[in-house]
Amino acid sequence: MFLSLTVTSLLSLVSICIAQLPLPVPPYLPPNASFGTIQSPSGRPNSQWTNLLGGLLYFYEAQRSGQLPSETRVSWRNSSCLDDGKDVGLDLSGGYYDAGDYIKATFPLSFTLMSICWGATDFGQGYDLANQTAYLDSMLRWGLDWLIKAHPNDNTLYVLVGNPTDDDDYWGGDLNIPTPRTSFRVDAAHPGTDVVAGTAAAFAACSNLYRNKGFKNTPSGPAGLSNTSYADTLLAHAKSLYSFAVSATGGQRLYQESVPAVGRSYGSSDYGDELAIAALFLSWATDSQDLFNQAASYWTQYHLDDEEGVFNWDSKSAGIPILFTQVLQSTTSVSGNIADWHSKAEDYLDKIVQRRSSGMMTKGGLLYYHGDSDEASLNPAMNAAMLLTRYAPYASSPDKRNSYLKFAQSQVDYALGKNPMSAPYIIGVNPNSPSNPHSAMASGGSNIGAIDTDPVKTTYVLYGAVIGGPDVHDNYFDIRSDWPETEIALDYNAPFLTLAAYNVMQATADPFYTDLQEGAYAKVKPTGQPCDAAIQTGCSRQRLSHGARIAISVVLTVVILTIVGLIGYCVFWPKRKKVAY
Repeated sequence: MFLSLTVTSLLSLVSICIAQLPLPVPPYLPPNASFGTIQSPSGRPNSQWTNLLGGLLYFYEAQRSGQLPSETRVSWRNSSCLDDGKDVGLDLSGGYYDAGDYIKATFPLSFTLMSICWGATDFGQGYDLANQTAYLDSMLRWGLDWLIKAHPNDNTLYVLVGNPTDDDDYWGGDLNIPTPRTSFRVDAAHPGTDVVAGTAAAFAACSNLYRNKGFKNTPSGPAGLSNTSYADTLLAHAKSLYSFAVSATGGQRLYQESVPAVGRSYGSSDYGDELAIAALFLSWATDSQDLFNQAASYWTQYHLDDEEGVFNWDSKSAGIPILFTQVLQSTTSVSGNIADWHSKAEDYLDKIVQRRSSGMMTKGGLLYYHGDSDEASLNPAMNAAMLLTRYAPYASSPDKRNSYLKFAQSQVDYALGKNPMSAPYIIGVNPNSPSNPHSAMASGGSNIGAIDTDPVKTTYVLYGAVIGGPDVHDNYFDIRSDWPETEIALDYNAPFLTLAAYNVMQATADPFYTDLQEGAYAKVKPTGQPCDAAIQTGCSRQRLSHGARIAISVVLTVVILTIVGLIGYCVFWPKRKKVAY
């Protein structure tokens, strides 16, 4: 269907020679948390938003695997896992550690890169104004160059390095990561439609960014890292992977069916959304009406209109009508029913803003989706805020535009400290930021049986890392072992990068955390223990067990019916009332 990877492989060999932007001298380094209490001088770009954007990018440098360059800014990190891929005769070193552990996972990484490239296409001027474009370039290439190595031929994609079971048993620094590490792949006979198409979407979205191919009606344009040669390399991989996704000899299937090991951490629920968004990004990259029609066909075939949940590494459906709208408003090369895609996008976003979506609002004001938010509450809300901000310029009325931006800003403000805990949920940006992220590297400890106490104080500040977030009651327990609330991950930072870049361009006021008094979180932090997937000792305080609720309901029913029966002997009972319990 597309260019053979015989040519792509040649492009890959020279990709490291395609010049990156020179890094600033002296390098940007995140300031001490006390900087986050200083009000910025008036004018744009706002220095606090600029610093926040820089910190969010800096986090990715702390997550690097492989041979670190001499100019690395994270002094406490070391080169690591240099033999990755040796078990299959390939060099799979490099890339990013996914979260607080040491696996390298293609599915969430590809989503992260797609999201960041899409955002840097919409609001790229924010990176330029903040003098962070060279770091954006460096961050993207560290991930994309690894994905290029993970795609050594047309019908092979490596989807995981490191065994999740073994990785969960190791808690320590980057110098003693257990080896050997296993490399897992999908191929023509053992396909993985979702991960292959998702990676194609990442390559296509980033190719568009490097080709400086922006959308109309955005308040900015792509970040200034135009590089046609690199864009060609990325597009060749996108085309090859898309062909692999749609025509693998083994058919189409979820990738955990071929690689069961990924099901432990990153099993996929479907692949129709990945096919649709890959075809759509490729349509925009190549001005292809046929690919546009394929994307629209996937939307119908896989009933993606029925999915009204979150936008994340597993579910891309919510973003697809927005991308359709952007493409149709930005080109004359393809045609489609733009009014229909406008309607689909606004129907989804209106439900969020009008509190009619499948998500609920916590008392403190966080958009919360039971199931998806339970193990990382901020991520669904930040992705929703990102989609609302991205679509706002295309809204059908000024009132809608304003309502989308207002709701999005409320979620950003919540995450930056306007919440019942008075905590900005990004490491190192303010004295009230979390201080105990679930990160084996940053903790400085090596005793898996004493994660919370050895050491008592986290050794290294993981500047710019977005943590999982508070529980459904808006409580945040800053406990290292409580991974649903304190773990960090590549995809957690992704939407915040786009939102921060937008605010560098637009904001006149500082991030909310500059208004917080030092020690504000300490005054209101909850006592006791959490109640979540990691720690259950606090559950009795937050809610009764399901069995206890049933038992109490039965007792109440018996008592009430007994009283009713006694009264019935003496007084005429005109009608039976339903007992609520």
